[in-house]
Amino acid sequence: MADLAATVTASTPDAAPPALRGRGVTVAHGRREALRGVDFDLRYGELLALLGPNGAGKSTLVRAAVGLLRHTGTLLLEGEPLASLDRETRARRIAYVPQQTALRGGLSVAEVVAQGRYAYREGFGGPSPRDRRAIDAALARTDAASLTERTFTRLSHGEQQRVILARALATEARVILLDEPTAALDVAHSLALFALLRTLTAEGFAVLLVSHQLDDARRWADRGLLLDDGRVVAYGPIAEVVAAEPVRAAYGVEMVPNGALGFRAIERSP
Repeated sequence: MADLAATVTASTPDAAPPALRGRGVTVAHGRREALRGVDFDLRYGELLALLGPNGAGKSTLVRAAVGLLRHTGTLLLEGEPLASLDRETRARRIAYVPQQTALRGGLSVAEVVAQGRYAYREGFGGPSPRDRRAIDAALARTDAASLTERTFTRLSHGEQQRVILARALATEARVILLDEPTAALDVAHSLALFALLRTLTAEGFAVLLVSHQLDDARRWADRGLLLDDGRVVAYGPIAEVVAAEPVRAAYGVEMVPNGALGFRAIERSP
């Protein structure tokens, strides 16, 4: 597994550049390197699960990939350096669903989702007909249309997460990065979210999902990228990644076959 990242990249060349490519991505917080030379490709039509224990660098990589953290190395969006794109262009082409969202107390759900269209606004005019269509479609896809008149901060955490996902979909970006989006969702809404993400990849979207749930990743993702201490320790087909030795080292558990249920975690042997 140590050379899996290089093997996968070399053996499956794409005619077109990947949706998002990282090469040698490094992020430092003072003297500490939170990411250390990370390489990855995110392709259109796939769900890539970003895995690793707490502090592995998962959220750091996502925030760097949407331009929120300074980094060294290279991040390419459809072959173009991310750093060369202005904020509006990035907002139209790559969407981000963070773990937590701090918003002003009085915003309605409709106003929050409409933020996804700010990169398309001209002057000080209100939403265009195209904006309205994109907002309505995003609300419908996330089962949030009934919440439009509610105040965002008065929603449950699960409802808020669905609204933030709707805001991301309203951008009409084809690359979507999600940082633990199911953390506040119940089982039914988690399943609905994963089903929606699979529908999006079937439509050609590129989706990167940060997750702590190895079995969810194995069930829903196409490939996995496992970080530990800021480094890539496994990368490739998801079934291989979650069953690999680096998972045992990173999480202190072993994922063993469990029939139709997929895998179960057991404590690592000393």
